[in-house]
Amino acid sequence: MPVLLVTVDAFTDRPFSGNPAAVCLLDAPPDEAWMQDVAREMSLPETAFVVPRKDGFGLRWFTPAVEVDLCGHATLAAAHVLWQEGRLAGDAVARFHTRSGLLTAARDGDWIVLDFPAEPAAQAPPPPGLLDALGAQARWVGRNRMDYLVEVASEPVVRGLAPDLVRLATVPARGVIVTSVGTGAHDFVSRFFAPRAGIPEDPVTGSAHCCLGPYWRPRVGRDAMVGYQASARGGEVRVRLTGDRVLLGGRAVTVLRGHLMS
Repeated sequence: MPVLLVTVDAFTDRPFSGNPAAVCLLDAPPDEAWMQDVAREMSLPETAFVVPRKDGFGLRWFTPAVEVDLCGHATLAAAHVLWQEGRLAGDAVARFHTRSGLLTAARDGDWIVLDFPAEPAAQAPPPPGLLDALGAQARWVGRNRMDYLVEVASEPVVRGLAPDLVRLATVPARGVIVTSVGTGAHDFVSRFFAPRAGIPEDPVTGSAHCCLGPYWRPRVGRDAMVGYQASARGGEVRVRLTGDRVLLGGRAVTVLRGHLMS
């Protein structure tokens, strides 16, 4: 039977910006190898697989290379599709059961707010080759359960990075978040590189903001912040810290709707 597949640009209100994700709406849990094959075929940063459950939806995320433990933009895309397709009432909260526990998404006007776990980084020595691969000096280096976090001197440094992705793929982590204080309307800026997971540079990374929020809160001096991920596509993320959770706000736009035939 054909499977509904929708491509969504997340953390943006304009097509062809933000971070693209494919969302597959399924009736029953599929074979894991099939999900990886679909994700490889889609060749997007993430493909989300959504299966209905009594108390919400099962949700899994795959890059073209691996399954991941946490993904913000594909979760935002999945919620957007469920409301758009009438699989969930417009005023209902989307409940997702994932490898990172229960995650929720709620509408707030034309924004979607994700409730995710905080993933703070603890200060750590940079692994061999990390800073050379980035080609930048670090003000601070830390690590959480998934990624390394590197603060650099300024927003122009973040925007100007051209890392050696082959060397960066040897860093023992899902990826590397590079950040600095922001300018104008943005409290901080960032970029995210994950060649080890099959994503040379992720355009806008919700899960990275689960680390960036706790890092920047004491430096900015407030719980609510606005981050900008300065990739070529770019995207804005609203961040609010509440206890051990991070609320991530973003918008989404559908760019393609079709069916998988096998």
